[in-house]
Amino acid sequence: MTKVSPARPRGPRTAFVLSGGGNQGVSQVGMLRALVERAIEPDVIIGTSVGALNGAVVATSPVPAQIDHLEDVWRGLTGDRVFPGGAWRRAWNLVRRDDHIISNEGVQSILSGTLIAETFGDLAVPLRVVAADLESGTEYVFGSGPLRPALLASTALPGIFPPVRLGEAVLVDGAVVNLVPISHALAGPVDRIFVLDVSDPMGDRPLRSPLDVVVRAMAISRDQRFDLELQWVPDDVELVVLPPPADNRDFFDFSGGKDLIDEATKLAHRALDDHELRPDRQRRRRWWKRFLDLD
Repeated sequence: MTKVSPARPRGPRTAFVLSGGGNQGVSQVGMLRALVERAIEPDVIIGTSVGALNGAVVATSPVPAQIDHLEDVWRGLTGDRVFPGGAWRRAWNLVRRDDHIISNEGVQSILSGTLIAETFGDLAVPLRVVAADLESGTEYVFGSGPLRPALLASTALPGIFPPVRLGEAVLVDGAVVNLVPISHALAGPVDRIFVLDVSDPMGDRPLRSPLDVVVRAMAISRDQRFDLELQWVPDDVELVVLPPPADNRDFFDFSGGKDLIDEATKLAHRALDDHELRPDRQRRRRWWKRFLDLD
């Protein structure tokens, strides 16, 4: 008779949800670092806009070295690199009535230089990338196929970057329809959700450019959808929303990334400590400890 070893019990099924937020997405690096430092591993990652890019890096390999790489990517960004062409080129695109005012060549260059898998199937952790379909007005969720085109679509700020055409779909930034896509974390079995939200519209960030206005408008519209999605979270699913640091830079400003990452890491650790001390959280933690002690 062949002896069959019992399957090793596993911990809670965990989802990471990463919001959009433009250059404020740098703070998600610190949040991700805190989660990795605590050995909190995702079973699925859902991202929209810049959160999809950050999520793809972690989904490729959820290890500290990959977080270091993501930090290096962010610290190497400048406004001219992300938004190439200068003011005259943008003005010309606007005058000739194109469907965008800034080329996405900068975003493509960043994607090419980032350590991410070639396809969704090559990822170490399942990833869902949210975009918006301009033809139907609905969410378009990528979960298979080539990865970089999906990320390019999810980060295509409408009117700013060109839409990405895939088949019959005309796709733009997923933040248009779902800036904090919690609902997609609930599409499969999940026990806890960590939300990395950097889209707070109520900060003191000045409106100095059309991009600032676009991002602020999407952040404001996010509130109603965010509140609705929170209502869909079952009582037995832990929900932890990690707080971002104050970030009042204008949209073209990518300076100070290191300080924001460090502050976001500290805030995330503090929030996780507070969450661990909650009475209801302690009950869940002890339940999982009993489950894991069975081996």
